[in-house]
Amino acid sequence: MTELQSALLLRRQLAELEKNSVKAFLQSLLIGPPDTLYEGGVFKAHLTFPKDSPLRPPKMKFITEIWHPNVDKNGDVCISILHEPGEDKDGYEKPEERWLPRHTVETIVISGISMLADPSGDSPANADAAKEWRKDTNVEFKRKVAHCVRKSQETALE
Repeated sequence: MTELQSALLLRRQLAELEKNSVKAFLQSLLIGPPDTLYEGGVFKAHLTFPKDSPLRPPKMKFITEIWHPNVDKNGDVCISILHEPGEDKDGYEKPEERWLPRHTVETIVISGISMLADPSGDSPANADAAKEWRKDTNVEFKRKVAHCVRKSQETALE
């Protein structure tokens, strides 16, 4: 696939996303899903697509501060759908759970929202957040998430 074809495909996917209007995605914003610790949060995220998209996955990075087991301290997101296609050398993921060219901007955004609703501690990007999240009384984790949610609301319009 040429660079021009990749750009045209991405442009078509973005137009489709706007038409279908994914509820929790608005111009690079992910809204914390209801009934989760992230509810009400307004988290800015960037998707960066490689030149050989859709053969390789994009990168997702939160610009807004977020405390989450699957987001490293720099904001980089670590979820299966964004991992390079093929076999997982560590055996955590099946090939069909990883990046596939049929994925769209919409499936990436939905995976990001799902990540907020259901963190995974199996192979965390933020070991400290995962450790706090796993504790029976994860008070410190909840406190840090609540701080991030409040801060995201305050800076949403910047």
